[in-house]
Amino acid sequence: MEAHEIARFLRDNSDFFSQHADVFAFMKVPHPYDGRAISLTERQVLALRERNKGLEAKLAELLRRAEENAFIGERLLVWSRGLLAVRDFGLLPEVVCASLQEVFTIPQVTLRLWDKVPPELADKPWAQAVSDSSRRFADGLNTPFCGPSEALEAADWFDTPIQSVALIALRVGMAPQAFGLLALGSPDPTRYTNNMGTDFLMHIGELASAALSRVSAETETSIV
Repeated sequence: MEAHEIARFLRDNSDFFSQHADVFAFMKVPHPYDGRAISLTERQVLALRERNKGLEAKLAELLRRAEENAFIGERLLVWSRGLLAVRDFGLLPEVVCASLQEVFTIPQVTLRLWDKVPPELADKPWAQAVSDSSRRFADGLNTPFCGPSEALEAADWFDTPIQSVALIALRVGMAPQAFGLLALGSPDPTRYTNNMGTDFLMHIGELASAALSRVSAETETSIV
């Protein structure tokens, strides 16, 4: 019989060893590490130990990720609370950027808003002109863009050179058009990569969109 046939036979006849218990007395298998022969029972114990080590490693990784998620969730709460405390809506763009840097330890944060920016705020850095291509790029972002900053217009918005960037479109609800773009930058090329998870970045974008969508509406109201 071929080896695979024997393996299939044993899988299909699980009661074989209970009916032929004497076979255990003659069976020896090589130790997986030092090469000496051990009984089948010992080999099974070693296999179970290896399996337990693998499960323990997976559990430790799950616990680590859970702790990280809990920490980020707490930071999101702190950041959101700060945004809600802002009464002067004209200051919200600066607050969004500064608080993101502080709360999440992000090297650089900047943004651009367009469409109905109040005239008295038109000289602000976040209200400066953005190309049509960048607007179309923001409109097409259903999830945050993460990757190298080269060849991106947003890379020029930062005070110092960056190597990687996360770009988050700002929009009202499910609107197809974005009204702005939030940019997180880092001199570390591995900080934002195209294979990283973006769930929390999406949450940041939703909260920032809800806060910043009030800038034009509320400021216009105060002028009237």
